[in-house]
Amino acid sequence: MKLLEAGKIVAIHALKGEVRVQPWCDGPEFLTRFKTMYLNGEPIKVRSARPSKNIVIIKLEGIDTPEAAQKLVNRILYIDRADVKLPKGTYFVADLIGLTVVDADHPEMIYGKLTDVSQTGANDIYHVLFADGKERYVPAIPQVVIKTDLEQGVMQIRPLNGLFDD
Repeated sequence: MKLLEAGKIVAIHALKGEVRVQPWCDGPEFLTRFKTMYLNGEPIKVRSARPSKNIVIIKLEGIDTPEAAQKLVNRILYIDRADVKLPKGTYFVADLIGLTVVDADHPEMIYGKLTDVSQTGANDIYHVLFADGKERYVPAIPQVVIKTDLEQGVMQIRPLNGLFDD
């Protein structure tokens, strides 16, 4: 079992032990699918979950008072990777971090390491740390990202003209 960070409990909600969770995933709706989450590596049943604007209100088993919920504030909730089926061509951010980014046409040309992913709405942006110590940004679009090979730890890209002009 491999656990992935899913979100942070940011506040209590109402008087029945519900918590407000800031999702660290595609959106609040994504977190409403899980029947079990993990807290401190231990499974905890999700009794209910509903999106509310950009957060998720979650009722966890055994957390029935505002006092019990308050003890969970600032804690991280995790999900089991095995509980998620990703569509083809999509990846967990945790799996992308650390990939070596190379040129698709000249694989011996290494650009750098993927260090972060920003979600902009239109498309994700990959942060790549080059050997010169500069961070450059790569749009996660099919014209640029040619192949992602998690097994080999490599992402092949074909930069758009001017992408890396500083």
